[in-house]
Amino acid sequence: MVRRKLLTTTTKLSLPHTPAAAKANAKAALSLLLLLLLLAPTSWAARVPFACDPRSGLTRGLRFCRVALPIHVRVRDLIGQLTLQEKIRLLVNNAAAVPRLGIQGYEWWSEALHGVSNVGPGTRFGGAFPGATSFPQVITTAASFNSSLWEEIGRVVSDEARAMYNGGMAGLTYWSPNVNVFRDPRWGRGQETPGEDPVMAGKYAASYVRGLQGNVGNRLKVAASCKHYTAYDLDNWNGVDRYHFNARVSKQDLEDTYNVPFKACVVDGKVASVMCSYNQVNGVPTCADPNLLKNTIRGQWRLNGYIVSDCDSVGVLYENQHYTTTPEDAAADTIRAGLDLDCGPFLAVHTEAAIRGGKMAEAEVDLALANTITVQMRLGMFDGEPSAQPYGNLGPRDVCTPAHQQLALEAARQGIVLLKNQGQALPLSARRHRLVAVIGPNSDVTVTMIGNYAGVACGYTSPFQGIGRYSRTVHQPGCVGVACTSNQLFGRAEVAARHADATVLVMGLDQSIEAEFRDRTGLLLPGHQQELVSRVAMASRGPTILVLMSGGPIDVSFAKNDPREYVAKVPMTNMNMRANPAKGYPGRTYRFYKGPVVYPFGYGMSYTSYRHSLVKAPTQVSVPVASLSAAYRNSSLLSAGIRAAHVNCNAASLGIHVNIENTGSMDGTHTLLVFSAPPEGKWSPARQLIGFEKVHVSAGSQRRVRIDVRVCEHLSVVDEFGIRRIPIGEHKLHVGDVEHSMTLQANLG
Repeated sequence: MVRRKLLTTTTKLSLPHTPAAAKANAKAALSLLLLLLLLAPTSWAARVPFACDPRSGLTRGLRFCRVALPIHVRVRDLIGQLTLQEKIRLLVNNAAAVPRLGIQGYEWWSEALHGVSNVGPGTRFGGAFPGATSFPQVITTAASFNSSLWEEIGRVVSDEARAMYNGGMAGLTYWSPNVNVFRDPRWGRGQETPGEDPVMAGKYAASYVRGLQGNVGNRLKVAASCKHYTAYDLDNWNGVDRYHFNARVSKQDLEDTYNVPFKACVVDGKVASVMCSYNQVNGVPTCADPNLLKNTIRGQWRLNGYIVSDCDSVGVLYENQHYTTTPEDAAADTIRAGLDLDCGPFLAVHTEAAIRGGKMAEAEVDLALANTITVQMRLGMFDGEPSAQPYGNLGPRDVCTPAHQQLALEAARQGIVLLKNQGQALPLSARRHRLVAVIGPNSDVTVTMIGNYAGVACGYTSPFQGIGRYSRTVHQPGCVGVACTSNQLFGRAEVAARHADATVLVMGLDQSIEAEFRDRTGLLLPGHQQELVSRVAMASRGPTILVLMSGGPIDVSFAKNDPREYVAKVPMTNMNMRANPAKGYPGRTYRFYKGPVVYPFGYGMSYTSYRHSLVKAPTQVSVPVASLSAAYRNSSLLSAGIRAAHVNCNAASLGIHVNIENTGSMDGTHTLLVFSAPPEGKWSPARQLIGFEKVHVSAGSQRRVRIDVRVCEHLSVVDEFGIRRIPIGEHKLHVGDVEHSMTLQANLG
């Protein structure tokens, strides 16, 4: 429309017939045309308003379109104008249009796990948006231990998401991040998570969500959703799948581990949504459990947003789990439990019959719609012209920018972990290592690098291509794919290693081995990969560098510890975190696991060396008790620990000051990890992460870092009843190789 009008304008210019004048005026006309084209809005920006189009006489007088009114007033007005049938069609992810009120249909399902993804139907690539910046898979980014990086990644992803929304290629509701605790190393979706530590997962969740949502007042840049609530970490293992799995979880483990990241996501990150999972928890589907949804997420944690089901979860609890006898009961149970939106058609099909049958009230549908529509209004979807709103100027030029791709590269650098550097083989030297053999099934892959829940990347640089920018290379895959079912190509790989100055082996897994609905049964490298590593290392003339590209951990101890013992003794279906020596159960995650370890949690090497010294840390900590009965004050129960609910937690905090000295000859970026070990007891983990900081330290210099410790959060444990308590007595802090003891005492006032 715009271009056609401009062309019409230029054809009306009066041009003299002399050649010189004609040439001059033609140049002027062309310059005018180019100027007008530069000033004119591009076609992608002319997005039709979702609702409340100011040019439409239909919606101009509607009260819910008045931006000056409070959102809750507008929401109530809109719901009051909807018929029951219209309301019900808004309960599902592909919400139907309401033409008589000028409201378009909307697809709620979009994904942005580590970049804008096209997994959900709400987002597509093409035209002016051929791709988006792909950041490393979450398990890698989390290994950076850099919360400011996580938030910056979220900001970039939401810039690109808003740009694509403005271009009509995406929505504004993104069902990310995945913050489930990576409890079992065989889980196929562990790659999507921040890892095994609940505190770290919670900090990642809150940081990434803040970056995505913007959190400027009550407005939302995009709406994030933390998933999959809760105790979901099994997809398909040994004949047990997520659609039928009943996770038997103690109150202790639920409070101490599984729910921790979700609480941080809601309370600290102010996330706009939480997604409930497929599985049952203690016999009740999570999407139909009022204690988990209505009482905990919305009641205790005060969610300001909506609760959505994992896709087809409502249908699954009826059709696969047979939790209810009728589909109408399933619809009623989920909505009454606190579910607001169904990813799937189930509620659109069965909710009206549930209301007609007296199983639920229409007012309960109104409450669900109030939560979803409120989020849409906070996103500005009912504010009319999108280009006139905040972020309305973002477009194709803001996607795949050099700065965004540089940030993705920096995230990869910070997340890659160095486990071994025998003889200071790394870093390689372009002068001494002029020919590098690049070998392995993952040595020249591209799409494999971005893992699952990804979109279309701006571009790819395979390991082979990247190394080739610094030296001459020779390439041998060694295996046909990561399954590596044959060793027929090993001879060529050995020859390449024998003639090279250095050898880089890029081994590991891909989505054919670990993925959604594909859990592993073992922890070793697949097929003949281990044999390839050993044979190439023996043949290599120079140093051999082993690079593992995978989402889940791989046992590379090569018979140092027998991983088959763990695989045989620990079924994925056992949800208990704590060890049970009497039954030969070793426990889960570094906090409770009692067994052989290849590399401990948080381990990583540097090209330089560091020394830590504790500058300031208390030896005595007074815990201010806010409310305690006289009977309790004199009770021996104090020796078991004070309930966190009885403590003035806002006043119970302390600062730890640590000096980090770079004692090596190379500048470096150091990850400072602070762990606490509570007094010994049956509730306590051996130690737990309470703080971390990423800090750059130049060679020969030192930096001082402050770590804030919140007593109620960081120095507490959870008893067998799921009650969080603060143990009185000696606690130990571990900062690198430094140990510090401090005694907690109750201040009864």
